[in-house]
Amino acid sequence: MTSTKQAQGAFEVVLSPAPLSEVAGKTGLGRMSLDKKFSGDLVATSQGEMLAFRSATQGSAGYVAMELVTGTLHGRSGSFVLQHNSSMTRGVPQQSVTVVPDSATAELVGLTGRLVINITEGRHLYVFDYVLP
Repeated sequence: MTSTKQAQGAFEVVLSPAPLSEVAGKTGLGRMSLDKKFSGDLVATSQGEMLAFRSATQGSAGYVAMELVTGTLHGRSGSFVLQHNSSMTRGVPQQSVTVVPDSATAELVGLTGRLVINITEGRHLYVFDYVLP
């Protein structure tokens, strides 16, 4: 029987603007590359891509992203992909960050889970509830 475990820590992120495709160039979307460094129970780096849109209404926006995370989770090494689908409605956030099914490798094969991002006083924190076989 497997049980849910929890990993917590912080991460640093560098967002770099990237060009959109010709088709998406006139849509108001933005594209960014992600470069992260995780510390705490997840010691890892990640790289990914994000598409975002900011509404004309203050505090309303949305983004989707995919990122490949490589490192150790509670001492188990490997990689996995996180899929982001998040929005903010007039300042109220709703987020979904989950492990892509069957994306994990090495000692993390079979990993499933959901990660929550919190930003407190400019610091990015995560809580990752996960299951490993």
